Amino acid sequence: MGFIVGIDIGGSTTKIVGLRAGQLVSPIGVKAGDPITSAYGAFGRFLSENSLSISDIDKVMFTGVGSSFIKKSLFGIPTEKVDEFMAIGRGGRSLAGVDRAIIVSMGTGTALVAVDGARCVHLGGSGVGGGSLIGLCDKMIGMRSVEHILGTAQNGDLRNVDLTIGDITEGVLSGMGSDITASNFGKLSDVASSADLALGVANLVFQTIGMFAVFAGKSEKIRDVVLTGQLSRISLAQQIYRQLEELHGVRFLIPEHSDFATAIGAALSAQEE
Repeated sequence: MGFIVGIDIGGSTTKIVGLRAGQLVSPIGVKAGDPITSAYGAFGRFLSENSLSISDIDKVMFTGVGSSFIKKSLFGIPTEKVDEFMAIGRGGRSLAGVDRAIIVSMGTGTALVAVDGARCVHLGGSGVGGGSLIGLCDKMIGMRSVEHILGTAQNGDLRNVDLTIGDITEGVLSGMGSDITASNFGKLSDVASSADLALGVANLVFQTIGMFAVFAGKSEKIRDVVLTGQLSRISLAQQIYRQLEELHGVRFLIPEHSDFATAIGAALSAQEE
């Protein structure tokens, strides 16, 4: 039995994974400047790192916004395209080991998919995501590197940026603690540092995504939320979602290889179909 390869061509990164007998092989990510170049580059790197030849690959499954640029088979290998939202749902469901969940794909923007067994339904999305983090920090503190932004944010203080429940009332408001955000950037100080601003932007992005997921879960009567995509691996995001768990009674799951969930879902589509 050969390999099934899943390739997710995103707005900023191309992800590739292999599946053989249901086992995940060599997840790889490359920068996605040009979709065709990044797809061929990722595929070549996958073959090289695993000492494989083209004859070892049974099928290639493409998904993602850049997959529309792929017009023909890859090196003569049978090739199919998978609906991105179906790939998100299948990949997130499989990695988390749950049958019913809200799958959140956190990339340049954000997409939400409800899964119930084999059923995957795109609920909607938001333009708030990694692109927002980079764009806002570029203008506010002159940084575009996510690594530098998050490193800077570690020394930030949200008290110089966000308005909290404790700032507007001395009592308990609907069970919310005094440290809960009442308004992102609602208390921006004139002396806020670059670290404060970086943390404020990151908090705004991750809280917004988290609340979209909470509302989707309540609407669908689903408690489990599976976070996938590049942003799901960021430790600051994980801290914010722990707080949302306590506040809203949901369960956020971040499975291993969550940043490759869509590529994995594409590969799984070959098996399920």
